Amino acid sequence: MKYQTQRVALAYFAVALALFAIQVTAGLLAGWIYVVPDTLSVLLPFNIVRMLHTNALIVWLLLGFFGAAYYLIPEESETEIYSTRLAYLQLVILVVGTLGAVVGYLFRIHEGREFLEQPLWVKLGIVVAALIFLFNVTVTVLKGRKTAITNVLLLGLWGIAVFFLFALYNPDNLGVDKLYWWYVVHIWVEGVWELVMAAILAFLMLKMTGVDREVIEKWLYAIVALSLFTGLLGTGHHYYWIGAPGYWQWVGSIFSSLEILPFFAMVLFTFAMVWKRRREHPNNAALLWSLGCAVLAFFGGGIWGFMHTLHGVNYYTHGTQVTAAHGHLAFFGAYVCLNLAIITYAMPHLLDRAPYNQVLNMISFWIMAGAMSFMTFTLTFAGVVQVHLQRVLGQGFMEVQDQLALFYQMRFGSGVAVAIGAILFLYSVLVPRRAEVIGRGPAAPTVTPAE
Repeated sequence: MKYQTQRVALAYFAVALALFAIQVTAGLLAGWIYVVPDTLSVLLPFNIVRMLHTNALIVWLLLGFFGAAYYLIPEESETEIYSTRLAYLQLVILVVGTLGAVVGYLFRIHEGREFLEQPLWVKLGIVVAALIFLFNVTVTVLKGRKTAITNVLLLGLWGIAVFFLFALYNPDNLGVDKLYWWYVVHIWVEGVWELVMAAILAFLMLKMTGVDREVIEKWLYAIVALSLFTGLLGTGHHYYWIGAPGYWQWVGSIFSSLEILPFFAMVLFTFAMVWKRRREHPNNAALLWSLGCAVLAFFGGGIWGFMHTLHGVNYYTHGTQVTAAHGHLAFFGAYVCLNLAIITYAMPHLLDRAPYNQVLNMISFWIMAGAMSFMTFTLTFAGVVQVHLQRVLGQGFMEVQDQLALFYQMRFGSGVAVAIGAILFLYSVLVPRRAEVIGRGPAAPTVTPAE
């Protein structure tokens, strides 16, 4: 380990993986409730289970981003993190806030805004933690080498913090609330998070392919431009039916249709870098997750997003299982795979081991990617049936839900497969092989983090 303060990332990755396990478990329970609706209906109603599922997803992804930043910034800036104490303080605040939010949800103490249900004191704690983080990493970058990767990463991380401030604004008017609510929910995942994604992928490609930094930086800037150009105005596809002026239907349709471009550019970027690679890196599992991230993000965020983003189509599909299909594959491809890629790459360095359990790690990728793809197709077909029966023929919501039972059973089966893949992943990165424990394992890889 060239920079000792990189070990801060290990604590972030550990907590992130714990929340990843909780998120998958809550999702599995939510899927089962679709099959047997009365499950835990009094003790743990569906809306609470869904809060745990979505909030655990958001928090563990953010912790993964923070851990990735603490891992890659020292290498890119060629200097140690400014303060490890601040980094651990930030983590403690986030963990306390997360536990407080969970306890609040279980006792029905929460705000009614989807994805932003956290009590006010938790939101304020998140703001404090974000300020600590931004100070820590920004000072680190300013005192060291500046690169395109750190610049884009900081832009994305600052964007996450700035747009989260709109979570503190909760107007009484529901239409106005939704206008600003989407500033967090959309601009995060279809705007500034994409910058973080591009920066981390660029770092991984730089380390694992040996392609010249100048080539990678050109691709990175092109992806950033496309992400900001399409993502910001693409927010308009959420303004179709909330009472906003009619021109948003055209602005949203045009620019959100173009949101497929940055995802396609990431596919071209990652595969082009692997094609031109000048070295064979020993961590094949991290490379697989990186390529899978770009491909699945393109299909989930790009193709499935485009399928129902035009206002004429969205009029029928909005709020159906088509939306759930898009959301599941987009989040898994773009951000879950991204975090698992950087964790797979960093763990051997953080734990001072050679890349280990790689076959098991790659098996976990194919299981989770295949299961999530199957879930996406299942929900897509369910959504098409739902649109026809409910939005076209006018049948009642619950009447239609009864006719989707087979799709929900298949969705639960794919959720079980995702959980199995998650268990295999956790085992592969956290549990060393026996030979490595007793000192008979393979030597450390010849490619060091600094390379």
